[in-house]
Amino acid sequence: MRLCFLVEEHYRHDGMPNEVVRQLLAWGHRVDVVRPGGSLLRMAEVVDAGTHDAWVLKTVSGGPGLTLLEAAAAAGTTTVNDARSIRGVRDKALAAAIGRGRGLPLPPTYAAARPELLAEIPDSEYPLVVKPADGSSGRAVHLVSSPERLLAMLPELSGEGMLIAQPYVPNPGTDIKVYAVGGELFATERCSPLHPDSAVRERRVPLSAEVAAIASQVGAVYGLDLYGVDVLLGPDGPVVVDVNDFPSFRQVPDAAARVARAVLELARTGGSGIAGGAGGSASAAGQGGAGGFASAGGQGGAVGSASGGGADPAFLPRQQGLPSAVPLQVAAGSGDGA
Repeated sequence: MRLCFLVEEHYRHDGMPNEVVRQLLAWGHRVDVVRPGGSLLRMAEVVDAGTHDAWVLKTVSGGPGLTLLEAAAAAGTTTVNDARSIRGVRDKALAAAIGRGRGLPLPPTYAAARPELLAEIPDSEYPLVVKPADGSSGRAVHLVSSPERLLAMLPELSGEGMLIAQPYVPNPGTDIKVYAVGGELFATERCSPLHPDSAVRERRVPLSAEVAAIASQVGAVYGLDLYGVDVLLGPDGPVVVDVNDFPSFRQVPDAAARVARAVLELARTGGSGIAGGAGGSASAAGQGGAGGFASAGGQGGAVGSASGGGADPAFLPRQQGLPSAVPLQVAAGSGDGA
């Protein structure tokens, strides 16, 4: 198979997805790695239908990669995850509306285009958790204790764009991160971004049937195949506080191989949108993931190459998928794949 990975500079040296690229190459598949944030792209040529079996997105929220993925989907190419599903969870205001409407246990959510509008939230809802609607990786998440504290924070919040605010769910300072990959669920416990001083280190934990059912429902509600769910164990039961497409899969056993197999299966089938559903299995995550691959990209370019098994010189000019403005380098494995 031939796959295209869209990888922002933010993730250029991350183990995920670089280790996945390495694994796919070792199995004999061809992988193009595109840096959407640093490329001048002729869109029609980039998303030429039939050039790739699937496109895979690993980018920051709000980055240009999602536009490319949506263009590929519009051209009829399979995308991982489904491009519309990614849009549905990356906008946290939209995700809250979809999730609450479909019965997921999400907290009540307020959205405001300007931070001063949050002052209209009733005092009874405090303390509040306020964060950007397009935030990720715990960026700019604030615990706001009172209306007076909100007013004092307005200058700090003014540059964050659309904001959401949710009543704080009392918790012990940790949350449960559930990863869904290949129809399986894996759980870890980690320090909450609202309690950074907690002494809890991320660790694998058993996954209760109740949380597993909620995590499976998340995949069905949003149409995701590879995803992560942040769950708080509140006084009234589990509460979903965030959903991520293509997360880090930290501490999932053999993470790179599991994700690579899932990508191949989705490329073959077109994606089910219900990964981790009733047929999936739930377990605690094992020790570590596959490791050792520092970077999928070449040095200094917006578009790089991943190498495994050596590049096929005859393949490069014949399969060039991007215009000369983006010097795409393609790596090829040597086998038929896994």
